[in-house]
Amino acid sequence: MADNDSNVSGLGWFLAGLGIGALAGVLYAPKSGKETREDLAASARDAREKANQYVDQGKEQVGQYADKGREYYEKGRTQWSEYVDKGKDYLHEQQSKVVAAVDAGKQAFGKATEETGDQISDAGQQIQNS
Repeated sequence: MADNDSNVSGLGWFLAGLGIGALAGVLYAPKSGKETREDLAASARDAREKANQYVDQGKEQVGQYADKGREYYEKGRTQWSEYVDKGKDYLHEQQSKVVAAVDAGKQAFGKATEETGDQISDAGQQIQNS
């Protein structure tokens, strides 16, 4: 943006210098009125052409910046989507591992409870037999 501001202020200074130069030329030129008017008209056309060139350059730069901005936006959006997808995959993987661990824990608890119940039954029978 700083480049764009300097181009605009540069254009202003250019046009001011052009006007001052044209005025000085009119005041000090030993020409007839018709020649002076023709020179002023030519200077005005030249100034208009230069101004149009600067405007066209500015538009081109703005277009380039806008294109570059869109490119960076799309790149960032694509990367963000990839990270989100990777995060979802990781969560699903961890969820599967947790479910498997909980199932293994339930099975181990059930087996341990069954073994403890068997041991209690055996101990109870031994007490009754004694």
